[in-house]
Amino acid sequence: MLEKHLHIISLTVPYPVDYGGVYDLFYKLRALHAQGINIHLHCFDYGRGQQPELNKYCTSVDYYTRKTGYEALSLSLPYIVKSRKNEALFNNLLKDNHPILMEGIHCSYLLTDERFNNRKKFVRLHNVEFEYYRSLHAAGKSPLLKFFFNRESRILKKYEFRVANKATGFFAVTPADRDVYRNTFNCSSIEYLPLFLPDDWQVQCLQGMGAYCLYHGDLSVPLNEKAAAWLITKMFTQLDIPLVIAGKNPSEALLKLAQTQEQTCVVANPSQTVLQDMISKAHINILPSFSNTGIKIKLLNALFNGRHCLVNTPTVAGTGLEGLCHITDTAEAMKQRIEALYHQPFARQESDERKQVLSQMFCNETNAKKLVEAVF
Repeated sequence: MLEKHLHIISLTVPYPVDYGGVYDLFYKLRALHAQGINIHLHCFDYGRGQQPELNKYCTSVDYYTRKTGYEALSLSLPYIVKSRKNEALFNNLLKDNHPILMEGIHCSYLLTDERFNNRKKFVRLHNVEFEYYRSLHAAGKSPLLKFFFNRESRILKKYEFRVANKATGFFAVTPADRDVYRNTFNCSSIEYLPLFLPDDWQVQCLQGMGAYCLYHGDLSVPLNEKAAAWLITKMFTQLDIPLVIAGKNPSEALLKLAQTQEQTCVVANPSQTVLQDMISKAHINILPSFSNTGIKIKLLNALFNGRHCLVNTPTVAGTGLEGLCHITDTAEAMKQRIEALYHQPFARQESDERKQVLSQMFCNETNAKKLVEAVF
């Protein structure tokens, strides 16, 4: 049997797995390695450093420096793309004829480079990026950041349209993202490929009653801070129910806001072990979102490991997971649902339903085989 070699360009160093965006990057490597693929990994390093763990799954690993600041600004290229335009990377890729998988629109510049016209090229979409940046613009507070996010969203929309039919294939993380590419960008070569998740994630929700409501996420992301602040001000000022907010790098403003509520607290930078324990012991994992692209790892984590999961439509729409969540879209409706769910035990029937859906959708082996078949 001929050996199968695959170049993977990663927008960041995909280890350690310490935030949601890295899960799919890292566990895909493990799943493809298990299928016998020789992976040649190319990472953009801007602070995470070289990681020997990656050598367990990759035949070779190369690291490149990402441009920042004015050097990465362009009138026609999105910042996330221009900052990863790297000639050393392209020269390494041109040494052979192996297929190339680009992780995110971030790494897709070579779709515009005629030297790669005859190569098999695939893009793993992590979001519909122009919509994601539009959401960041809406959530931003700083006028300068709002200007940047709005500008980036407009450039991304033009760029995504430009490259939507230049790859051999695209893989979307949700059916909804797939449909946007088909309908907005007329992309004819896009398929849905579910996220790759930790191999030891099995549905293990505790039954009965938990002790509090929990919102978790990377709190340094403006969209997540906005969601946490919305929960405090619009709901938990009027509820006699404890709320715990947990995540990376909360702002001083969020910490001060939480301190105004007797039954609300913020747990800053919990370890992965502590966070998993908090998810399992919560009675309601509440996960509103102000962005409707991609899929949220925190949603999947809550469904695999938590009790009741309460969301709004942007969190779950188009993911195929709608039937596993309680969905409300106004502050008043969510407040009423919190009051009802907080006194409702989590039943085994709900856990069994999650097992049936999640085990079928998120099987790393099945999804790796789909990916290998599409590429080779």
